Amino acid sequence: MPTLTPEVLGQSPAGLAIIALAAFMGGLVRGFSGFGTALVFLPIAGQFLTPFNALIALTIMDIFGPLPNLRRAWHAVDRSDLLRLTIGCALILPVGLWLLTLVAPEVFRYAVSLISLSMLVILILGLRYTGAVSRGMVAFIGGIAGFLGGVAGLPGPAVILFYMTRPLPVEVIRATILLFLFAFDFLILGFLFGMGHFTLAGTVLGLSLVLPNLAGNWLGGWLFHPERERLYRAAAYLAIATAALSGLPLWG
Repeated sequence: MPTLTPEVLGQSPAGLAIIALAAFMGGLVRGFSGFGTALVFLPIAGQFLTPFNALIALTIMDIFGPLPNLRRAWHAVDRSDLLRLTIGCALILPVGLWLLTLVAPEVFRYAVSLISLSMLVILILGLRYTGAVSRGMVAFIGGIAGFLGGVAGLPGPAVILFYMTRPLPVEVIRATILLFLFAFDFLILGFLFGMGHFTLAGTVLGLSLVLPNLAGNWLGGWLFHPERERLYRAAAYLAIATAALSGLPLWG
């Protein structure tokens, strides 16, 4: 595996250590909640990396991170919903990536942090959609996720908020979110490659972050028990809030 070095990545040892810690914490949150890797990782990594390098690193490490929990999630997921979400995402994701090429890195950082904080406020306030859920609506949510995933690297909030409103078992919600985000990783890798935005630095960094992220996912999955849902949500909210606030360009 390539070595995570300042020479390859243009980062200080302290910066690389912070990025690696963010990868571990993102994996930990995702392991016990089914989401949160990007919400924790991107606000922190965006302080050190270009937007596309941050997205590439996140995507590559994120493919490996959930592997210990995939089998368990596959048995619980609603596969029809998963397919609709993925199709909707694939149709709109390129639009978001194109818009990302037009904005400055500071705009990307603001977008990541503000989307993360907005999602957090909605979750804490307990705002819920109570109307009927159609097949087309599920695909539409996937499209919103694709747009946000392309422009800010955050496909999760739309899907998370949507599924948190539905009267489904926590295991099904967790599995659907986890597997959708896993599918998203392959979609965005394909589009990034096709658009010519793959870089050596982002790829090397992503591969080097696999182990800390995998360790976080494994630990989070081991800690997960459905009867402790409130505890996990509180811990996830705290981690997301801390990362999002730290990522605001206001602090320098």
